[in-house]
Amino acid sequence: MKSQHIAIAGILLASGAIVRYLSLVIPGPIVSNLVIAFYCLAIILIVPALGEALGIGIVAGIICALISHSVFPPANLISEPVGALVCLGAFLALRGRIAIAPGLATFIATAASGSMFVIIAILGVAPVILTKYASIGAFAAVTIPIVIGTAVVNAVIAQALYIPASRALTRGQE
Repeated sequence: MKSQHIAIAGILLASGAIVRYLSLVIPGPIVSNLVIAFYCLAIILIVPALGEALGIGIVAGIICALISHSVFPPANLISEPVGALVCLGAFLALRGRIAIAPGLATFIATAASGSMFVIIAILGVAPVILTKYASIGAFAAVTIPIVIGTAVVNAVIAQALYIPASRALTRGQE
């Protein structure tokens, strides 16, 4: 990976971490995760190799695990790398075919990451979940709409930022 690509990924991950950290003031066990929007944007802009996308996801997972107040923060260590890999695969499959490839790839990646988080949380801390929710189904019923809502927001953010960000990157290469 070029040093320019590392800088882009680092800046976008840091931006996502700042937004995520600021979102912690929102009360409740689950908050939106905009780190995904920013690492998806990084992946879409630099189109890294598979291992590099995995590395971006691992870094994002560590960031999210450290600054999360969700029911099971270590789940981010798996869900974010999954999201990063899904983002790369979805973007590679969609780019050049539809204009909203960045937004759609981000939506799919966020849905994959969020769903993986919910599954891991259910498996990892079911007894804790049952102290806060009537059943595992109730937990899923509450969290899945949050995942979908976050996926929509992340898709809009990534799509909106893609054009100016890609123009800024190509301007630096002229």
